[in-house]
Amino acid sequence: MSRIGDRKLTIPEKVNVEVLNDFITVKGPKGELTRKVPKNVIVNVKDNEVTVEIKNEKDKDAGVLQGTLNSHIQNMIEGVTEGYSKKLEIQGVGYRFQLQGNKLNINAGFSHQVKLDVPKGINAESPSNTELTISGIDKELVGEFAAVVRKVKEPEPYKGKGIRYVGEHIKIKEGKKASK
Repeated sequence: MSRIGDRKLTIPEKVNVEVLNDFITVKGPKGELTRKVPKNVIVNVKDNEVTVEIKNEKDKDAGVLQGTLNSHIQNMIEGVTEGYSKKLEIQGVGYRFQLQGNKLNINAGFSHQVKLDVPKGINAESPSNTELTISGIDKELVGEFAAVVRKVKEPEPYKGKGIRYVGEHIKIKEGKKASK
């Protein structure tokens, strides 16, 4: 039995949760999110509480889907009330972020600038040339775009140059030793 799937999610004020035609919609002060409900589970909304139940107890996949959907609904509720953000920093001589409207230009030591389009539903802010804050209401989109930006130039293990999450620790390797 899934313990995460059995938990009851409380709906905060100013948040509306609806289930229509195999889709769950969560509306809040920051926006609206929609997700498809799998066939094997049932979502019930009663008295400011959301519960996810299994249709058929014998189906092994239903328990997995119950816990996963419960976590997704929790993330949707938190997203429309508070939102999510990821902070990135870039280290290296001449490395920098530049935001131009809906485009992100990254100078990361290549012979060319890397240009990325900021997806719809994502806000990108650059307080300085070496910092980037990615925020939005959808946890998956925020995390995915942050991972795409980090993938442009991952931190290398000898000098630590590259794009990293703020607070991420990079294990620095020792270089080659001079021969005796």
